[in-house]
Amino acid sequence: MSHEHHGIDYVEFTVNDMAAAQRFYGDAFGWTFQDYGPDYAGIQRTGGGECGGLRLDDTVKRGGPLVVLFSRDLDASLRSVVSAGGRIVTEPFAFPGGRRFHFTDPSGNELAVWSEA
Repeated sequence: MSHEHHGIDYVEFTVNDMAAAQRFYGDAFGWTFQDYGPDYAGIQRTGGGECGGLRLDDTVKRGGPLVVLFSRDLDASLRSVVSAGGRIVTEPFAFPGGRRFHFTDPSGNELAVWSEA
């Protein structure tokens, strides 16, 4: 795996329940994890390597940069997020070139999912 100069290389989420976070992201998106002890788990790339992590902390703050995931089927992704226990905070909406929705995970982190029109 190569790294892109000045490219986003790794995204870390603060969570307040490691097991619940891994269950949610695994159920919603099929993510897998490498545990590095009780306070940290690496998010594994489908093709190998890591693209991020879950870090355990008592406090999770919403806001800051918004992580936006891509989906080939936005409606199926919406159902997966809800089924896994996510809370939809912005229903799907159209924008030039696609549609997207926003959700919070069980720890309160806000993310979005988009698909092409």
